[in-house]
Amino acid sequence: MKNIDWLVLVATLGGIVGFGMWKGRASRQNIEGFLLADRQLPWYHVTLSVMATQASAITFLSAPGQAYTDGMRFVQFYFGLPLAMIVLSVTFIPMFKKLNVYTAYEFLEGRFDLKTRVLTSFLFLIPRALSTGVTIAAPSIILSTILGWDLYWTNIMTGLVVTLYCMYGGSKTISYTQMQQMFVVLIGMFLAGYMVVHLLPAEIGFVDTLKVAGKMGKLNAIDWKFDLNNRYNVWSGLIGGFFLQLSYFGTDQSQVGRYLSGESVGESRIGLLMNGMLKIPMQFLILLVGALVFVFYQFNQPPLFFNQTGLDKIANTQEYRQIEAKHTQVFQEKKIAVAQMFDALKSGNEQQIEQTKVKVTEADKASGVLRTEVKDLLKKTSPETDTNDTNYIFLSFVTKYLPVGMVGLLIAVILLASMGSMASAFGSLTSCTIIDIYKRLLHPEDTDQHFLNVSRWVTLGWGIFCIIVAQFTVNIGSLIEAVNILGSWFYGTILGVFLVAFYFRSIQGNAVFWAAILAEIIVIYTWWIDLTAFLWLNLIGCVLVIVFAYLIHILTPKRVVEKIDEL
Repeated sequence: MKNIDWLVLVATLGGIVGFGMWKGRASRQNIEGFLLADRQLPWYHVTLSVMATQASAITFLSAPGQAYTDGMRFVQFYFGLPLAMIVLSVTFIPMFKKLNVYTAYEFLEGRFDLKTRVLTSFLFLIPRALSTGVTIAAPSIILSTILGWDLYWTNIMTGLVVTLYCMYGGSKTISYTQMQQMFVVLIGMFLAGYMVVHLLPAEIGFVDTLKVAGKMGKLNAIDWKFDLNNRYNVWSGLIGGFFLQLSYFGTDQSQVGRYLSGESVGESRIGLLMNGMLKIPMQFLILLVGALVFVFYQFNQPPLFFNQTGLDKIANTQEYRQIEAKHTQVFQEKKIAVAQMFDALKSGNEQQIEQTKVKVTEADKASGVLRTEVKDLLKKTSPETDTNDTNYIFLSFVTKYLPVGMVGLLIAVILLASMGSMASAFGSLTSCTIIDIYKRLLHPEDTDQHFLNVSRWVTLGWGIFCIIVAQFTVNIGSLIEAVNILGSWFYGTILGVFLVAFYFRSIQGNAVFWAAILAEIIVIYTWWIDLTAFLWLNLIGCVLVIVFAYLIHILTPKRVVEKIDEL
């Protein structure tokens, strides 16, 4: 990066974080202010904070790369979100607000018992800590790629910076920071999309770019075919996505804590509903940028491997030079075919369109073979290097082609997204550890100042744990998929517990406790044997908890239930 990029980066990060910490300075004096911003935030704070919590650096690094390699079908993952927001606004928010809880899991003790509350909180802590580790790895990829730093040490540095920031700031600081962050994020992504089209040949406009992307299978945003083994289609998004989003926003403390900070039921409801309306267009924009980058690389030769740090390890070998020479030849042939396709699209000659499409597809396959050869060479030369470069595609484009100043802004966007998401995650991990475990089981009576001080140390502990997790995320492939797979292991089970709590009044704690354990074992086994696409795990886990809880309830003799209640 140039000096002006560093200036833009530091000014953007410093200005937004400094403003957030200044606005939130008064909320750090008590535990309610530290964890829930004194429950005084308006709806627009709730909306932007909820969106920022979900939109981590993974979103802006991995999603464009996902669209580049797999098209825009990932957007269907969010189709169940608006429906989930409606259900949460009608059921979860009024209940949580009425009970005046700090965490979602406090409600479960009153409805069931202590062991069910602790189990559900524990089921939340596992995936949230693991996914936060993945979130730490995302900005580390940026810094290690740009500066050539070792990824492991970059993970440590990035994680510690955000951990210390969270120890100092409270929920209000996080919210104000996230609100400014989302404005910068949206502006940055619009500018990135504009610049991709601007850098294409002069005769190719935005509509033309979309036509080329569509013909090459990158605008596959809708797939109506019902297939349990297809990760992304309308049905997996509406059904599996609905249960995942309902569980994520209804039972994941990183999100529950965001709307519990709303000043009223109405403000929290509007905040969530606005998130449901805005999230799909935002994700569509981010994926569209990835599809546009794909078209850009039809006219500009792409790297054989997008992780420049990894590519440098083999760039001087004779084998790589031979593969690169073939790659250049294949690209020139493809570029001619793409230009012919563009002319055919302009003239509307369907026969010529199909003929040129076949040529482009064959050239793409040839490029894919050469990319595989490079990855095989990299595995042989440097086995520890991650050969999945999906997360580097957008970053590579930004650093090589965007003008001076905008590179710094886009890097700031990605880092800000990471900081906001990590901050909410650390806040939720701390909230559950303090409220559901430390205060409830270990230290029930003490002062606000004591719990505030312990909260900061707990934040540090979770930060260290998540940094350790980040060190093992190097070779897991697409980060955005990894995070959602982790969530799908547990969110369905957690949601099932809450649905039983809300809608099956006769079922008591012992039945739902064992139902949750059995359901979780089956969900993990289902994923292990690859029985179905991961989104359906959310539905499976939820349904199993309800069914098992009901069966255990009706099959357990009444005298045994009464004895358990006495104990």
